[in-house]
Amino acid sequence: METKFNNETDQFEAELEEMAAKKVKKLKGFYSHMLVYIIGVIIYILKEYFGVPFNFWPIGFLDGFVMCVWTTAFLVSAVDLFASFKIFGQDWEERKMKSILEKKTKTQKWE
Repeated sequence: METKFNNETDQFEAELEEMAAKKVKKLKGFYSHMLVYIIGVIIYILKEYFGVPFNFWPIGFLDGFVMCVWTTAFLVSAVDLFASFKIFGQDWEERKMKSILEKKTKTQKWE
């Protein structure tokens, strides 16, 4: 009986570690995107408002439309990452993990 409990605990811990790794990966991707976005905004401001001649590829295509689309994509990714932590907080994650584990044990065949 204790072995079954240890296996379930180990499985639960492994799934929690996997979820944490996914969150860290998403955060790393977001921060990388933010760095590139900030550089893009600086280049756009220098190009449009200070007249710096950035006419080489791909910076030559950086205009108002591209910045609007890029800003929208950046904001959507920020809301997805940070608002989902608030909406789908730790309580939700724990309930979901329990639900998944219960379904798995119910569908498991007798040994």
